[in-house]
Amino acid sequence: MLKVTLIRPPGCQHCAAVKVTLENMRADYPELTIEEIDMTTPEGQEMVKKYNILSSPGILVNDEFFAFGGATEEQLKKKFDELKQK
Repeated sequence: MLKVTLIRPPGCQHCAAVKVTLENMRADYPELTIEEIDMTTPEGQEMVKKYNILSSPGILVNDEFFAFGGATEEQLKKKFDELKQK
């Protein structure tokens, strides 16, 4: 299983770009699922506090904090490949 959760506000263009990157990565990682949580909702606010997300998007990989403010395709690939080896 490979699950990425994006914690983001509505209308965030940078967040949308990260999502497009993730969708394009599905060719190499068909098991990848992408979930989005609106950080302005109670659930989103709880996650912002829990993971101390200072800029959007907050990114969780398999329900563990990975980054905030985005991530490059290379950074994501490295993380995904590490998880595949476990």
